Amino acid sequence: MEEMEAQLSSNTRRGLLVLNCLILSIGNCAGPLVMRLYFVRGGKRVWFSSWLETGGWPFMLIPLIIIYMRRRSKEGSKAQLFFMKPRLFVASTVIGLLTGFDNYLYAYGVAKLPVSTSSLIIASQLAFTAAFAFLLVKQKFTAYSVNAIFLLSIGAGVLALHTSSDRPSNESSKAYYLGFFMTVAAAVLYGFILPLIELTYKKSKQAITYTLVLEMQMLVCLFATIFCTVGMLVNNDFQAIPREAKEYELGEAKYYLVVVGSGFVWQCFFLGALGVVFSASSLVSGIVIAVLLPVTEILAVIFFAEKFQAEKGVSLALSLWGFVSYFYGEIKDPKKTKNPAPDTELLQMANP
Repeated sequence: MEEMEAQLSSNTRRGLLVLNCLILSIGNCAGPLVMRLYFVRGGKRVWFSSWLETGGWPFMLIPLIIIYMRRRSKEGSKAQLFFMKPRLFVASTVIGLLTGFDNYLYAYGVAKLPVSTSSLIIASQLAFTAAFAFLLVKQKFTAYSVNAIFLLSIGAGVLALHTSSDRPSNESSKAYYLGFFMTVAAAVLYGFILPLIELTYKKSKQAITYTLVLEMQMLVCLFATIFCTVGMLVNNDFQAIPREAKEYELGEAKYYLVVVGSGFVWQCFFLGALGVVFSASSLVSGIVIAVLLPVTEILAVIFFAEKFQAEKGVSLALSLWGFVSYFYGEIKDPKKTKNPAPDTELLQMANP
């Protein structure tokens, strides 16, 4: 059954890529906004906020249970409950702990910086993803992918022109710059994590199916949540949550709605990111994250009344240009579809 699932047609893989790009878009755009909403309306627990980034991992049980029930209806008692082998389990544990640390770095940055500024810094992740992809998985670059990276990086650079006026009035310069550097560290670390996930797929010594991607997603988020839970315990966050909910500006009920919503949208982000790596590569995942930067900027303007300077419009145009450039190159290059190389494909395409 596992081998059959691994034999994906080219059309199926493209469909999965589009689906995961949509899921990633939801999480990448909504995640920072919901997290910032938590902080600007009275939330102050950074460890709790980082915990929410992966605390929604039980959501992954729903599709896994549905897939298992379908598998059991066809195979009976012989159906496997989990496909993950020990090698992939250990890798998922390590990636999960790194993700937990990255969650804290990012949450600290969002607590201190406007959404537009933190999103700008995270856009630099693309350059780190490209560099680590080259080192870890021997990512091959084309003129189109290099052009896309260049345009998206320039788009982020254009946005940097207005960061000096973005410091919130209630934040000290020290807190602002600490948040800035913590967010840069988060960008570097996640730029490493994406190629590490791709390397894990390649070195897993078992067929990587979409079911296995869901299992890995659940375990990565579980161990990231455990990492953040330790931080919450040390910081006494669990005792503070009920008091914080009662004092929340939007009311106690909406506080918990924000909390649950944050957990859900961040699951969309992580599932989409892992799914894009599975369907394409870590570089594509980094490009999709980067191209959504201006969208997040515009949403921040709408929901948080942040300023929309001309630089943001230019950045939006450059990002869209880079996005189109990359995928035009993917469609135009016949070698990718006719002769996939074993060392650059996660799974071999098999004709039925």
